[in-house]
Amino acid sequence: MDTKCGYVAIVGRPNVGKSTLMNSLIGEKLSIVTPKPQTTRTRVLGVLTEDGVQMIFLDTPGFLQPRGLLQEAMVKEVKEGLSEADVVLGIVDATALERTFDEELQGLLKASGRPVVIALNKMDLVAQKEIFEGLQWLYDRFPAELVPISALKGHNLDELKKVLAGFLPEGPFLYPPEVLADQPERFFVAELIREELFLNLGQELPYATAVKVEEFKERDPSEGKTYIRATIYVEKPSQRGIVIGEGGAMLKKIGQWARRKIEAFLGRPVYLELWVKVRPKWSRKEGTLRELGYLR
Repeated sequence: MDTKCGYVAIVGRPNVGKSTLMNSLIGEKLSIVTPKPQTTRTRVLGVLTEDGVQMIFLDTPGFLQPRGLLQEAMVKEVKEGLSEADVVLGIVDATALERTFDEELQGLLKASGRPVVIALNKMDLVAQKEIFEGLQWLYDRFPAELVPISALKGHNLDELKKVLAGFLPEGPFLYPPEVLADQPERFFVAELIREELFLNLGQELPYATAVKVEEFKERDPSEGKTYIRATIYVEKPSQRGIVIGEGGAMLKKIGQWARRKIEAFLGRPVYLELWVKVRPKWSRKEGTLRELGYLR
């Protein structure tokens, strides 16, 4: 067998750069990225095929102590990602070692029973001496293959891919080489809208929002424009007012930025229509979480 193929679960605490890393490895924006923690809510699958190796990355939500049904679903996504993996890629923030590689996370990685590779991310933000000290600190607590990287700058990613490939089994590709993801376009459209909610809304409000694409179709084939209608769900009427903004200014801003990103992702012009609706306690209702794709 000349080819290797396997699953790589990307695991770590919130905001350590998991989604940025997968996007950098794949070469496309498949996972949304914001400065706020817990942006990723479901596993996002990305496929990298090169040099006879197919790596199927599972970008999982940040591992945390769950509060509420939504976060319980997020932790479940992490554990299911671990169970599917041939190798686990743990991500640690070089600027916050103890916080992002605590005993609970170490226990999760050990309990997976899978080979583990640790990537020390954000090496571009610390001095060379701190990188060496960080690698030693990690090895003392968790002897494993260690690779310092910068997901944002793309530093040392070739070395990381080489190390990961060494743990993958020989076998045929599971996806055609040109495939980068297994989710439909609707999923990525909803995620790009949600990204703008996280980037434009302050404090805790983004965590009370969810997005559902209601309609996605070619309205006028002669124009080649895709019509997208999406609903932004919030939990309280006061939140709806903030998302819409004075005179609709905030919703217009979110829509404009989201449309640009969606057009860049789809490679064609888009007409985006956004609605904001109140659905009380949506994040605590199992039926709603299933409808929105957060529970399988």
